[in-house]
Amino acid sequence: MPVVSVDVDPGPPSPLPPLRVAVVGAGPAGIYAAEALSRQDAVPVAVDLIDRLPTPFGLVRHGIAPDHPKMRAIRDTLHRALDHPLVRFVGNVEVGRDISSTDLLRAVDAVVYTYGAALDRQLAIPGEELPGSLAATELVSWYTGHPDADRAKVEAALARARSVVVVGVGNVALDVARVLARTPAELEPTDMPQHVLDTLAAAPVQEVTILGRRGPVHATFTTQELRELDELAQATVLVDPADLEPATAAEEQAAEERHVARNLAVLREWAQHTLEPGRTPLRLRFHARPVRLLGEDRVTAVEVERTVVDEEGRASGTGEVDLLPADLVVRSVGYRGTGLPELPLDERRGTVPNEAGRVLRDGRTSPGEYVAGWIKRGPSGVVGTNKHDARETVAALLDDVAAGVVCPGGGGVDDLVSELRTRGTDPVLLDDWRAIDAAEVALGATRGRARTTLHEWESLLAAVREAAARAR
Repeated sequence: MPVVSVDVDPGPPSPLPPLRVAVVGAGPAGIYAAEALSRQDAVPVAVDLIDRLPTPFGLVRHGIAPDHPKMRAIRDTLHRALDHPLVRFVGNVEVGRDISSTDLLRAVDAVVYTYGAALDRQLAIPGEELPGSLAATELVSWYTGHPDADRAKVEAALARARSVVVVGVGNVALDVARVLARTPAELEPTDMPQHVLDTLAAAPVQEVTILGRRGPVHATFTTQELRELDELAQATVLVDPADLEPATAAEEQAAEERHVARNLAVLREWAQHTLEPGRTPLRLRFHARPVRLLGEDRVTAVEVERTVVDEEGRASGTGEVDLLPADLVVRSVGYRGTGLPELPLDERRGTVPNEAGRVLRDGRTSPGEYVAGWIKRGPSGVVGTNKHDARETVAALLDDVAAGVVCPGGGGVDDLVSELRTRGTDPVLLDDWRAIDAAEVALGATRGRARTTLHEWESLLAAVREAAARAR
């Protein structure tokens, strides 16, 4: 039977103008928010995904250690959201510099802030300001090729780093310790910039110690991340068996939790290790808190105090101290968020005050302003945690549209990118990012790698200009 083609009247176009949303921050939280907006069909949308950097992916690019290729492959998944026709990547734009928060909200119908929590928390102990004392954020930015990394500071600290102390027992602390304990051959295939590989190859690291002020049941690292410490070519993980025994009923109860029990099983296995000649000791010490950093012109040692943990999980000092030699001390005790000009911030929590993602100003919701990710809830969870978080915020935004609190078509400019260009800004769009991506792949190929990260602002933007010149 022949197939008959029938023209179907699609009906009139939607009477609603698109809901124009600016998402500030193109890391996982921002991309998941853009994805949630573009996949819903309650209201037509147009999403501008803004980032200060000319590159997307946030901490997936500049936070996850480059020796974690499987984790870094998450960006391949995130990239699919950038390819959606309703989503536009707008890089190289800094809210507060190129456009104010107030002007941005006037230009679009709603703004979702997802710019994360990039600052480190300090130890607040004497000597912390000495050369040779770094925040994990500084070291991580450097070895992932962040264009704002302080190369001189980090490389000067590494040049004399024989004994390294990492303070903290989260996944970032393990990343730092693992990267510093790896051999040059292990790091060579990664996408680290060449100057990073050269500096790490020359660094005289002979031992690495990780300090946790409480017991192992309170550590926040994951078992997968922990196990990777035992896969290093020339390092041996060492643990004192005495550190592994729960001292309180609360710790005994915590030790029965599945993820804690898995961690303890790994640590008890490592407590049987002995150090073979020629291998780098990588020690995990628990119930040990730094009380001051010693040295005149730079760090030479850490004074460490033994702690006990009470039933509430609080650590207190016992007065028993020892000196731990250290040429480099890296603190990894958490992140905190900062405010943008004109945006409220809870200084104690380091988050923007909010209710289910709706920004609060003076205790009241601010129409059209939302948050997601770390700047909403604080630095907790893994990359995937941001997906649920972003969906909650987008649901709140769509509820506000349905209630008439946010009205599509209320934005004050026809096109945000055109408006930014009239202000003298040169936004980096998706095709420009693809040019950067291609340049990194080409650079990596010159050394037999899949990619080498471009780490300077000028080299990133030069890749965009060169691609544009070739296209003309």
